Amino acid sequence: MDKLNDLVAGTANPDFAQFNVGDRIRVHVRVIEGDKERIQPFEGDVIGFKGSGVNRSFTVRKISSGVGVERIFPMASPKVAKIELVKQGKIRRAKLYYLRNLSGKAARIKDKNVR
Repeated sequence: MDKLNDLVAGTANPDFAQFNVGDRIRVHVRVIEGDKERIQPFEGDVIGFKGSGVNRSFTVRKISSGVGVERIFPMASPKVAKIELVKQGKIRRAKLYYLRNLSGKAARIKDKNVR
């Protein structure tokens, strides 16, 4: 199993920005509708990582029309075209699941670059 992880670990996507939990990212996802393919951005806050190596995935949460939407993206997925770092967050937790119970201004994450 370690050999498989070593083989696939070398094929990491270079378009992925380095990001951590608490950062706001824009994930460009390939969407197939019928016989056409397009790229749709999904922008939100990273609330956690799961797994390691090839099985590593991350959860992104955004608010859409007042409703919280979460998507889980595998790091090694061909559906993820590109990941852009929009803003770095200042947090002290590994998982931000507490954001699910907050709304409005209370659910904001402080910016890392602002003092």
